[in-house]
Amino acid sequence: MENYKYKRIFTIVVDSMGIGEMEDSPRFGDTGVDTLGHISERMDEFHIPNLKKLGLANLKPLKQVEPERQPLGYYMAMRETSNGKDTMTGHWEMMGIHTKKPFITFTDTGFPGELIKELEERCGRRVIGNKSASGTEILEELAEEEITTGAMIVYTSADSVLQICGNEETMGLDNLYRYCEIARELTMRDEWRVGRVIARPYTGKKKGEFVRTSNRHDYALKPTGRTVLNALKDAGLDVISVGKIHDIFAGEGITESNHSKTSVHGMEQTIEIAEKDFTGLCFVNLVDFDALWGHRREPIGYGQEIERFDKKLGELLGLLRDDDLLIITADHGNDPTYTGTDHTREKVPFLAFSPSFTGAGALPETDSFAVVGATVADNFHVEMPEGTIGTSILKELV
Repeated sequence: MENYKYKRIFTIVVDSMGIGEMEDSPRFGDTGVDTLGHISERMDEFHIPNLKKLGLANLKPLKQVEPERQPLGYYMAMRETSNGKDTMTGHWEMMGIHTKKPFITFTDTGFPGELIKELEERCGRRVIGNKSASGTEILEELAEEEITTGAMIVYTSADSVLQICGNEETMGLDNLYRYCEIARELTMRDEWRVGRVIARPYTGKKKGEFVRTSNRHDYALKPTGRTVLNALKDAGLDVISVGKIHDIFAGEGITESNHSKTSVHGMEQTIEIAEKDFTGLCFVNLVDFDALWGHRREPIGYGQEIERFDKKLGELLGLLRDDDLLIITADHGNDPTYTGTDHTREKVPFLAFSPSFTGAGALPETDSFAVVGATVADNFHVEMPEGTIGTSILKELV
């Protein structure tokens, strides 16, 4: 067996937990944004003892949390070098891809009439909606009409997405997924090229009863090149995904996929994986922070979600072995106190911990999220794929 510094690396993405604006944030319409800082200011109390131990409050001053006198881990801020502030751009950059051309959004205009007409003809259903909206709000507005008329709710958001709602009883999951596959095919064209098509199934018969289910499915574009995940898989290593990771990378480089119902469930799955033996990467995305609280602009709910994560983090820390490495980070910001409902262009945290560490403390700020993938590749002695970016900090983690 190879002599790896760490046999297992757990990388957990707390989706959208940014830590303050970047120098170029105003170019993206984001001034004074600070997801974690503003959440801390809004909380009456903020109990995150495990994140505190790892140095989060040392990295990011928090109103409700004192810095740790002797942090257990290393910490630093990471800036995004890619041109964007969405989920796919952030995750792809972590694994080495520099995205220069941002994905197209249809937030202000809805989708072009030509696209909608072709989608209707191919699916055999009339489209209703076709605007930017909250997923729960559009169900209250249009789900009854969809159920009674057989129409199809299509909507977007501040992200580069085309989303289709479908009632699991009246439309059926198979039909919903088929319509999304058609939409994915159509939106491969350059002028309509969105990052993801998302199936949004729900249950219920009337207003006040509609509930989105966990049978969501994302139809993402494949990464624009090979990533560190491909290199790991090709080298015979385990690449275990939890949550949206499989969808974000369109399955590329993944050896085992675990679908999560909630962020707490995602942590429970990660804990179960930590109780097993594997060699390679466990890559985790916890989406509720972003989907349930960031986009809906609910700072208290977001803070309480961080507290639930912290509790599960404590359980995971107790299972880590001397040859394990834990990395906690984020993919962008989504300041729940900011205007609109869009992601926010922000720096993200990098927290690293291993029971074998003899040192701890601050590391210099980096200019790319790709340090994550480069460090993982360095640890497992795999070559970074051609065209990827990133500089390893493995030697700093001692």
